[in-house]
Amino acid sequence: MATPTAEPAAEVRAASILLVEDETTFARAVRLALQREGFLVHWAPDGRGALDVFRGEDVDLVLLDIMLPGMSGLEICRAIRQVSSLPIIMITARGSEADTVRGLELGADDYLPKPFGMRELVARVRALLRRAGPETSSNADRPIQVGPLEIFPRRRQVLRRGAPVELRRREFDLLLFLARNAGQVFTRDLLLERVWGHDFEGEPRTVDVHMRMLREKLEDDPANPVLLHTVRQVGYCLRA
Repeated sequence: MATPTAEPAAEVRAASILLVEDETTFARAVRLALQREGFLVHWAPDGRGALDVFRGEDVDLVLLDIMLPGMSGLEICRAIRQVSSLPIIMITARGSEADTVRGLELGADDYLPKPFGMRELVARVRALLRRAGPETSSNADRPIQVGPLEIFPRRRQVLRRGAPVELRRREFDLLLFLARNAGQVFTRDLLLERVWGHDFEGEPRTVDVHMRMLREKLEDDPANPVLLHTVRQVGYCLRA
């Protein structure tokens, strides 16, 4: 009689954390503490780097210092909250109650005043990931459905009537933002701020170019769009 073999265990992806902190020594200590607990940690020392990682990596939680060079942690929190409900923990200077309150108002889920113990940090991270549930802390990726489109934020994939559509990075970012806010009209300037970032130095017509490319890839008749609408003298919207 053959000996039964055990089924291989399903691979579980380690939760991924984006750490945004400009103090190198402190960031190294936090990163090491989290890695010892089995987390995958992406580190960014400033706002531009943080948003690049956020848009390009599969992140489950953001650990975000408020005091950063250039773009503040509050601005980063606001930008992330425009497109994602990922858990955010703000790192604040002790006594900065106004910044703490502002961070929570902008959508942060928790805060830790410096200095803090690494055991407390790990406990807060685990608690938030449990609270977020399997949609955030596993490979689950519920699509956003808009007409014939299925948009998978975490794997950065778009299906049109079941067939995959190849989008460039910024095309996907723009489509995802509009899909999360379907039916709302946005000006070019606001789209540049929310999708490209407040420090973008290109031309506002960049939005027009990307909308045209999206229409060519997503519309049956790009000249007469059904999904991606231009609202004359105002801006653009994705019709729900």
